[in-house]
Amino acid sequence: MSEIESRVKDMAAHTFGTWNWQKNWQQPMLIKDAEGVYFYDSNGKRYLDFSSQLMCSNLGHKNKAIIKAIQKQAEKLPYIAPGFTTEVALEAVETLRSIMPEGLSQFFFSTSGTEANDGALAMVRQSQAPAFKVISRYHSYHGATSAGLAFTGDPRRWPMERVRYTVDGVCFAPDCYCYRCPFGQTYPDCKVQCARYLDYMIKEEGNVAAVIVEPVVGTNGRLVPPPEYFPMLRKICDENNVLLVADEVMTGWYRTGTPFAMQNWDVLPDIMTTAKGCTSAYTPLGITATNKKVADFFEDEFFCHGHTYAYHPLSLSAVKPAVGEYRKLIDSGLTQKVSKYMKERLMDLAEKHPCVGDVRGLGHFWGLEIVKNRETKEAFDVKADKLSGKPLMTAKISGNAMANGLYVVAWYDTLTIAPPLIITEEEMNEALTILDQALEIGDQEADKTGVAVSMSSEF
Repeated sequence: MSEIESRVKDMAAHTFGTWNWQKNWQQPMLIKDAEGVYFYDSNGKRYLDFSSQLMCSNLGHKNKAIIKAIQKQAEKLPYIAPGFTTEVALEAVETLRSIMPEGLSQFFFSTSGTEANDGALAMVRQSQAPAFKVISRYHSYHGATSAGLAFTGDPRRWPMERVRYTVDGVCFAPDCYCYRCPFGQTYPDCKVQCARYLDYMIKEEGNVAAVIVEPVVGTNGRLVPPPEYFPMLRKICDENNVLLVADEVMTGWYRTGTPFAMQNWDVLPDIMTTAKGCTSAYTPLGITATNKKVADFFEDEFFCHGHTYAYHPLSLSAVKPAVGEYRKLIDSGLTQKVSKYMKERLMDLAEKHPCVGDVRGLGHFWGLEIVKNRETKEAFDVKADKLSGKPLMTAKISGNAMANGLYVVAWYDTLTIAPPLIITEEEMNEALTILDQALEIGDQEADKTGVAVSMSSEF
């Protein structure tokens, strides 16, 4: 064992690996460098970042404009208590007002997406009292704090409910999951039952303060709703005096083509949370943005929320340069061009591989659902398998891709295709060539009688 391998092993012995069995954290890969759409391990091996790390490095690695701004702020004023304000906070607010959907103009700054959702909960329950319940959806992820996990429908909530699931009044709705419709219906004959059912839930539950949604479900499948879904949900919330909260932690910052995903349906939420891409992950920042109605409530009410790192100058320093880089990138047309190309190539790839049951997504945010049988939609693995420790088919596929130089995030049933927005067609071809080979692992165990691939994002 080399000296560096020994140091890594020693480090792992004294730290906790996130979302993992600790026996799997004994020798994590050491990353030494990253630039553009690639990162490099301690041996110099190159990996193409096909999921933007955790769907956050939207502008790729080593963006000079962002790094320069962070360095400048570190030299000037790295920290001041949130009871003061700073020049960098002024710049961040002015920048956000220039890009946020019109109507969302009041902000609270934290340091992560889950903290942004914590802030949203504080605003919801204070401003909507005595109503307090929050409706989320079963295929959702809203963070790792007590509030975030309480909202979360994915299996990571299950083992934590008895440990720190301390936020009551959360209930879950069926998803807009056309590939596996929870109502057993088919669009458009369904009349978007998944949206209409939320009206039933709100009325039957009573005391509902808000509905929280990911516009395109992230970790749990890149579920793209039918075009009527969000306009219907907006109307339902208005009619029932319920706030609509959009969690754009993953879907914001041009990930789905528009600056924020809800703009794909021309729907304005009452509260929007975002993080990740707002700084392209160069600094940790969470943003909770509200409309005037929510903001006005606190003019004569005590805003009972905050923490030491709120409005952190170093975190805020990346906002202005990141937005500038996004605008230059979009103006160049590269992202739009590659997005269209990626969609076409993913469909071609899926047609070739029997283990791909569904292709869905928007912009640079796509999912491949891996199945054992296309005809019956039989899955290789289900939610409970994620916590069981059994080898997952998606993990086998992503593991093979990683061995061949392609990093792609796998969940229990899907692969996350979410490359940096700066990726070129040539780099896309490189990634898909490796993924093409890796999918053969799934094909070997798939029932090859099913030949029709679904594309449920096409309505």
